[in-house]
Amino acid sequence: MDDAVPTDQIEEVVMPVLRDHGLELVDIEWRPRRPRGVLRLFVDKPGGVGIGDCERVSRELGDVLDAAATLDASYDLEVSSPGLDRLLRKEREFRWAVGRQLCCWLAGGREVRGQLVAVEPDRLVIEHDGERVELSRAGLTKVRLEAEVRWTRRA
Repeated sequence: MDDAVPTDQIEEVVMPVLRDHGLELVDIEWRPRRPRGVLRLFVDKPGGVGIGDCERVSRELGDVLDAAATLDASYDLEVSSPGLDRLLRKEREFRWAVGRQLCCWLAGGREVRGQLVAVEPDRLVIEHDGERVELSRAGLTKVRLEAEVRWTRRA
Protein backbone atom coordinates (compact mmCIF):
# COMPACT_ATOMS: atom_id res chain seq x y z
CA MET A 1 0.00 0.00 0.00
CA ASP A 2 1.24 3.49 -0.69
CA ASP A 3 1.28 6.00 2.14
CA ALA A 4 -2.03 7.58 1.12
CA VAL A 5 -5.18 6.39 2.83
CA PRO A 6 -8.66 6.61 1.26
CA THR A 7 -10.16 8.84 3.97
CA ASP A 8 -13.41 9.36 2.07
CA GLN A 9 -13.94 5.59 1.92
CA ILE A 10 -13.02 5.18 5.58
CA GLU A 11 -15.44 7.95 6.50
CA GLU A 12 -18.23 6.25 4.55
CA VAL A 13 -17.60 2.98 6.39
CA VAL A 14 -17.31 4.42 9.93
CA MET A 15 -20.06 7.06 9.90
CA PRO A 16 -23.03 4.70 10.45
CA VAL A 17 -21.28 3.13 13.47
CA LEU A 18 -20.37 6.52 14.93
CA ARG A 19 -23.94 7.80 14.46
CA ASP A 20 -25.29 4.69 16.22
CA HIS A 21 -23.10 5.60 19.20
CA GLY A 22 -24.05 9.30 19.11
CA LEU A 23 -20.55 10.29 18.01
CA GLU A 24 -19.30 12.72 15.39
CA LEU A 25 -16.16 12.21 13.31
CA VAL A 26 -13.75 15.13 13.79
CA ASP A 27 -10.70 13.89 11.93
CA ILE A 28 -8.98 10.89 10.36
CA GLU A 29 -5.23 10.53 10.61
CA TRP A 30 -3.11 7.89 8.90
CA ARG A 31 0.48 7.24 9.97
CA PRO A 32 2.09 4.71 7.66
CA ARG A 33 4.70 2.76 9.57
CA ARG A 34 6.34 -0.51 8.97
CA PRO A 35 5.40 -3.21 9.64
CA ARG A 36 2.01 -1.73 10.76
CA GLY A 37 0.36 1.60 10.13
CA VAL A 38 -1.71 3.54 12.64
CA LEU A 39 -5.22 4.71 11.78
CA ARG A 40 -6.47 7.34 14.25
CA LEU A 41 -10.08 8.43 14.35
CA PHE A 42 -10.86 11.50 16.43
CA VAL A 43 -14.48 11.56 17.62
CA ASP A 44 -16.64 13.83 19.75
CA LYS A 45 -20.14 14.18 21.13
CA PRO A 46 -22.03 16.80 23.11
CA GLY A 47 -20.57 16.83 26.60
CA GLY A 48 -17.33 15.24 25.44
CA VAL A 49 -16.03 11.75 24.79
CA GLY A 50 -14.84 9.43 27.52
CA ILE A 51 -12.51 6.45 27.46
CA GLY A 52 -15.49 4.08 27.62
CA ASP A 53 -16.97 5.66 24.47
CA CYS A 54 -13.69 5.16 22.63
CA GLU A 55 -13.32 1.55 23.79
CA ARG A 56 -16.87 0.58 22.80
CA VAL A 57 -16.79 2.14 19.36
CA SER A 58 -13.22 0.98 18.66
CA ARG A 59 -14.14 -2.71 18.82
CA GLU A 60 -17.06 -2.28 16.46
CA LEU A 61 -15.16 0.00 14.06
CA GLY A 62 -12.29 -2.48 13.83
CA ASP A 63 -14.68 -5.21 12.72
CA VAL A 64 -16.46 -2.95 10.22
CA LEU A 65 -13.20 -1.65 8.72
CA ASP A 66 -11.81 -5.17 8.39
CA ALA A 67 -15.01 -6.40 6.72
CA ALA A 68 -14.99 -3.47 4.28
CA ALA A 69 -11.32 -4.13 3.39
CA THR A 70 -10.79 -0.38 2.94
CA LEU A 71 -7.13 -0.59 3.93
CA ASP A 72 -4.82 -3.04 2.25
CA ALA A 73 -2.10 -2.85 4.90
CA SER A 74 -1.95 -4.10 8.45
CA TYR A 75 -2.69 -1.33 10.94
CA ASP A 76 -3.56 -0.51 14.51
CA LEU A 77 -6.78 1.40 15.10
CA GLU A 78 -6.88 4.18 17.70
CA VAL A 79 -10.07 6.03 18.59
CA SER A 80 -9.60 9.20 20.59
CA SER A 81 -11.19 12.47 21.61
CA PRO A 82 -9.95 15.47 19.63
CA GLY A 83 -8.20 17.00 22.63
CA LEU A 84 -8.76 20.26 24.46
CA ASP A 85 -6.31 22.38 22.51
CA ARG A 86 -5.75 20.65 19.19
CA LEU A 87 -4.63 22.35 16.02
CA LEU A 88 -7.33 22.70 13.37
CA ARG A 89 -6.23 22.07 9.79
CA LYS A 90 -9.00 20.52 7.74
CA GLU A 91 -12.37 21.80 6.63
CA ARG A 92 -14.18 19.14 8.68
CA GLU A 93 -12.33 20.26 11.82
CA PHE A 94 -13.29 23.90 11.28
CA ARG A 95 -16.96 22.97 10.78
CA TRP A 96 -16.84 20.85 13.95
CA ALA A 97 -15.31 23.77 15.89
CA VAL A 98 -18.15 26.25 15.22
CA GLY A 99 -19.25 27.58 18.60
CA ARG A 100 -15.92 26.78 20.26
CA GLN A 101 -13.18 29.15 21.41
CA LEU A 102 -10.14 29.47 19.13
CA CYS A 103 -6.80 31.16 18.99
CA CYS A 104 -5.81 32.15 15.45
CA TRP A 105 -2.31 33.20 14.43
CA LEU A 106 -2.01 35.47 11.42
CA ALA A 107 0.92 36.11 9.10
CA GLY A 108 2.99 38.76 10.84
CA GLY A 109 2.51 37.17 14.27
CA ARG A 110 -0.81 38.75 15.33
CA GLU A 111 -3.10 36.58 17.46
CA VAL A 112 -6.88 36.73 17.52
CA ARG A 113 -8.90 34.86 20.13
CA GLY A 114 -12.63 34.37 20.10
CA GLN A 115 -15.54 32.11 19.40
CA LEU A 116 -15.79 30.65 15.90
CA VAL A 117 -19.21 31.63 14.56
CA ALA A 118 -18.92 30.79 10.85
CA VAL A 119 -16.71 28.91 8.42
CA GLU A 120 -16.69 30.20 4.86
CA PRO A 121 -14.58 29.01 1.92
CA ASP A 122 -12.22 31.99 2.10
CA ARG A 123 -12.51 33.10 5.74
CA LEU A 124 -13.34 32.29 9.33
CA VAL A 125 -15.69 34.52 11.27
CA ILE A 126 -14.77 34.96 14.93
CA GLU A 127 -16.67 36.80 17.64
CA HIS A 128 -14.13 38.72 19.74
CA ASP A 129 -15.13 41.10 22.53
CA GLY A 130 -18.67 41.36 21.13
CA GLU A 131 -17.50 42.14 17.60
CA ARG A 132 -17.46 39.91 14.53
CA VAL A 133 -13.99 39.63 13.04
CA GLU A 134 -13.47 38.11 9.59
CA LEU A 135 -10.12 36.40 9.13
CA SER A 136 -8.85 35.53 5.67
CA ARG A 137 -7.98 31.85 5.58
CA ALA A 138 -5.03 32.65 3.32
CA GLY A 139 -3.59 34.84 6.10
CA LEU A 140 -3.88 32.23 8.85
CA THR A 141 -0.69 30.48 9.87
CA LYS A 142 -2.15 28.37 12.70
CA VAL A 143 -5.52 27.82 14.39
CA ARG A 144 -5.83 26.06 17.73
CA LEU A 145 -8.76 25.27 20.00
CA GLU A 146 -8.65 27.11 23.29
CA ALA A 147 -9.07 24.71 26.19
CA GLU A 148 -12.41 25.27 27.87
CA VAL A 149 -12.29 23.78 31.33
CA ARG A 150 -15.41 23.94 33.45
CA TRP A 151 -14.88 23.51 37.15
CA THR A 152 -17.55 22.07 39.36
CA ARG A 153 -17.53 22.30 43.08
CA ARG A 154 -17.92 19.13 45.07
CA ALA A 155 -19.75 19.13 48.36
